[in-house]
Amino acid sequence: MTEFAAIDFETANECLSSVCSVGVVVVRGGVITDRFYSLIHPEPEYYQWFCQQVHDLCADDTEYAPVFPLVWEKIAPMIEGLPLVAHNARFDEGCLKEVFRVYRMDYPDYVFYDTLAASRRHFGCRLPNHQLQTVAAACGYDLSQHHHALADAEACAHIALKLL
Repeated sequence: MTEFAAIDFETANECLSSVCSVGVVVVRGGVITDRFYSLIHPEPEYYQWFCQQVHDLCADDTEYAPVFPLVWEKIAPMIEGLPLVAHNARFDEGCLKEVFRVYRMDYPDYVFYDTLAASRRHFGCRLPNHQLQTVAAACGYDLSQHHHALADAEACAHIALKLL
């Protein structure tokens, strides 16, 4: 797989629609050609403590951030015609579908591939776990800013280039 867009969302709370940041890394011809990152004003608009502990974002960070439809207007042309790749794609695809539903946007049935599933098939029990940072390291990529949406998307892109 040499043409895809790796995507990662962080959420403000337990609701999948509460995306508060997104990272996208576009790969064409096996090379990263574009990167995009944005904070997003979450819906619903509150932060759970456990989410803040994961990604270190809070309401002050996203108070004046654009809402999802405005951010997606920038992303959609970048990823047009490309499959999407995510580590634990069930989560990121769920976020995308749910935030589209909340904002009453037509969901274009994106095709998702999962680097978590690919890691389990490829590495099996040779890794202590299949968390993003562990798999990235096994693929020769140093993920130093784990849970920053762009850093995670870039790690996912490197994993996909090795395993998909």
